Amino acid sequence: MAHVTLNASSFLLFSSKSLIRFSSIYSSTFTFHFKSNSNRINFNPNTTTMAAAATAPSHQTIPLLTPYKMGKFNLSHRVVLAPLTRERSYNNVPQPHAVLYYSQRTSNGGLLIAEATGVSDTAQGYPNTPGIWTREQVEAWKPIVDAVHAKGGVFFCQIWHVGRVSDSSYQPNGQAPISSTDKPLPPTPRTNGLGYIEHTPPRRLRTDEIPHIVNDFRVAARNAIEAGFDGVEIHGAHGYLLDQFLKDQANDRTDQYGGSLENRCRLPLEVVEAVVNEVGADRVGIRLSPFADFNDCGDSNPLQLGLYMVNALNKYNILYCHMVEPRMGTVGGPDENLTPMRKVFNGTFIVAGGYDREDGIKAIAEDRADLVAYGRLFLANPDLPKRFALNAPLNKYNRPTFYHEDPDPLVGYTDYPFLDEESNGVAS
Repeated sequence: MAHVTLNASSFLLFSSKSLIRFSSIYSSTFTFHFKSNSNRINFNPNTTTMAAAATAPSHQTIPLLTPYKMGKFNLSHRVVLAPLTRERSYNNVPQPHAVLYYSQRTSNGGLLIAEATGVSDTAQGYPNTPGIWTREQVEAWKPIVDAVHAKGGVFFCQIWHVGRVSDSSYQPNGQAPISSTDKPLPPTPRTNGLGYIEHTPPRRLRTDEIPHIVNDFRVAARNAIEAGFDGVEIHGAHGYLLDQFLKDQANDRTDQYGGSLENRCRLPLEVVEAVVNEVGADRVGIRLSPFADFNDCGDSNPLQLGLYMVNALNKYNILYCHMVEPRMGTVGGPDENLTPMRKVFNGTFIVAGGYDREDGIKAIAEDRADLVAYGRLFLANPDLPKRFALNAPLNKYNRPTFYHEDPDPLVGYTDYPFLDEESNGVAS
């Protein structure tokens, strides 16, 4: 058993059964492909052999479970925990139960991306989501990060601002949420699926206010590193604030932050530059969804937008780009894919969007991605890399508990069984 000491002089006991140790057997050859400053190692199934796990059937090579060097981080496999909003951080402060949640999903050499974390008191738009702009929040993250590191994990903090995807009840002094525009967001479904949220019409940011937003992201990145995170992922996707500047469906500005593609990308790139200058390019990633129209935020030419952004990001030499597949809330056609962006971007390329085991294996084997992020499957299967290695059955996720509705925050959070618990009859 492993113990983690919490700040409030309390202790949380958690099982170390979820620690997955991969036994790697290498052949003498790998196929290497270096692009500019990338440390990418491409998997070639014809020249590479590896046992994904000591117990993998017949030691068959599984591309998704091969090692990968992401900058200075040596990952033991390509299965990434996607950032997942869980709404269990009361008063925007991470709670002790998150220690077990993230520890359960940590494997030695695995990459985890923490749930979206607010950069300021104007950044929030959902109940009980964490922040990282106060001293209390920074201190609350520390034991969570320590628990991940204790099991050999690599942990990044996703930093976000929701922009107009909010209402006055989440804003300081009941003010209107801010955005690139003053166009109101149409009602959106509640996270529990019951009814719709009516959003307060946003206030268009003045040009002279935008540097303050950039600074909020910079300070949040610094705070994340102070909390012990290995790096930060800038949330530029899914219709939140930075996406509200990127996409022409939302951005109707006439200043230097609106109109042309270059102008619409200006704020997100200023945020990237500020964060890189604060914590170093080798600690910075970004999430983008050029093809998505989540939160009424689509673009008339998503491929052009995606290509412009990855070309611009190359100038900053950031560690990774995390892109959402067109099939997830897409405004693109059925033949749209991320391959053009993959070919252009110099760093690590992470894909996300409804992947299963076979999809992930294929994406790595065909060199369409370096890493694959999993959301719902990882939520319901804390030992997902092990299950993939064994091709074992997966737990079914319980959608009503994705977001905190039950009086007990651990329900649907830390109570999903591990494989060894199932085999011992612990779970039905």
